[in-house]
Amino acid sequence: MVVLAASICTKGGKPVISRQFRDMNRARIESLLASFPKLIPTNTQHTSIETADVRYVYQPLEDLYILLITNKASNILQDIDTLHLFARVVSDMCRTAEEREILKNSFELLGAFDEIVSLGYREPINLMQVRSVLEMESHEEKIQEIIARNKEAEAKEELKRRAKQLEMQRREQQRRAATHGGGSGGGYMGGGVTGYSQIPRFEPPQDVTPIRTSSPAASSTRGPQFKTGGMKLGGKKSKQAELLDALGGEIHTPEDSAPSTPAVAASPEPTLHKPARGSLPAVVQESVHIAIKEQISISLVREGGVKSMELKGDMNLLISDSSLARVKLSLSSPSTDLGSELQFKQHPKVEKFVPSKERVIALKDPSRGFPVGQSLAVLRWRYAGTDESLVPLSINCWPTPSNDGTCDVNIEYELENENVTLYDVVISIPLPDGSYPTVSSHSGDWALNGSSHSLDWTIPLISSSNSSGSLEFTVGGDDAGAFFPVRATFVGQGSMAGVHVTSVTQADNGAETVFSEDASVTTEDYLIV
Repeated sequence: MVVLAASICTKGGKPVISRQFRDMNRARIESLLASFPKLIPTNTQHTSIETADVRYVYQPLEDLYILLITNKASNILQDIDTLHLFARVVSDMCRTAEEREILKNSFELLGAFDEIVSLGYREPINLMQVRSVLEMESHEEKIQEIIARNKEAEAKEELKRRAKQLEMQRREQQRRAATHGGGSGGGYMGGGVTGYSQIPRFEPPQDVTPIRTSSPAASSTRGPQFKTGGMKLGGKKSKQAELLDALGGEIHTPEDSAPSTPAVAASPEPTLHKPARGSLPAVVQESVHIAIKEQISISLVREGGVKSMELKGDMNLLISDSSLARVKLSLSSPSTDLGSELQFKQHPKVEKFVPSKERVIALKDPSRGFPVGQSLAVLRWRYAGTDESLVPLSINCWPTPSNDGTCDVNIEYELENENVTLYDVVISIPLPDGSYPTVSSHSGDWALNGSSHSLDWTIPLISSSNSSGSLEFTVGGDDAGAFFPVRATFVGQGSMAGVHVTSVTQADNGAETVFSEDASVTTEDYLIV
């Protein structure tokens, strides 16, 4: 395939941004984009148009179009896959598909376009890899910035030292001038046999050596004495030692001594699925904030039933107001499906749960308070079992081989646990080697994953109001086992175990305190085998 250009244009054909991957002048690309809307047929479900010279592969993007201009000999399936990746990148980098937002992020978008297609040919890259490339940080650049800041701090210290030294010399001169002027005693001409009197003149102080350039480390340990050899730039230290010195100096640099936020510096919370967390709605943190994180690992049998399931969760408490350090957290009763099968483990300084009583998180010593400005893991829980009623998302993949060497595949999902709302759900179905699917109907979006040769079915949101969906496609091959294992990934908002904080009260007077809670669940392994 050869992609000539990737563009985003208005319904009238006005280009918003365009990236040409082959030699095309501006007039040519503007002409192609201007004629594109006129070629779109009415009442059709096709998303490609062919002319005598090029092929348009397009997709509506609210009030805009995102399209690829390719040559007519390119593979249409690969073109569609590439177009879907372009559309996902735009949706990921722009909050809305509006012209103003596209222009605001045009530089980053064009950089992402160059990562997907190079010289007209698709690169083996997916959305996560594009994110990683665009967010890549250079360790060498950080080291150089640290060294530069350290040198700047050294220069400032050297200037201060020199200014102090000059001030000492000035005061010494004034002292000596005052001493010589007041102690002559014999008048102007009565100084000796020759009749020459001592005239005050500048004499450098005996205890001060000439100013030399030296390292601040030496000046801090040896006081006002300085080496006559000056500062050595190419000494015997290795490059590793110089970098370690730079890192050590960066820690003690005066400019970096400003207090940092303790919650960020000391938080030990594990990162479960960092890229996906950004898809969840933001939670406004109060002075008492509870973060609940769960991770599920499950293996489902294609005919139905659970082969294995494990749910792990932890609760972290972050208090930013010292007056609210002594609090108690009351938990809701767990889901009736789980019952007593949840295994809880408290922090060593937190009281154990009392059977048949309300679950309360409080310190064993009521006179002490929780740490302030530091996230503390106060509770953990685990569930392991095969109860099918606890599966958050059921996935049914039904391949049906035909007599013509192809296979009709029907796959559907349904939300089973209404305690959670799922975001960025990706269901990946393996495909037989060398075959490409023809999708007849689908909800959500789909794309071909070239690295794993699978069909990735993406559903942005699954909730109680949008709890099910299906996809149907036909592909070459008659082996039903080639479509397994089906994998699913998602990030959810809520707690599968139903663990929530119902109220937060102060231990002293029992007054209720406003709190915020952020509950999320991610997948470690989600397989249908």
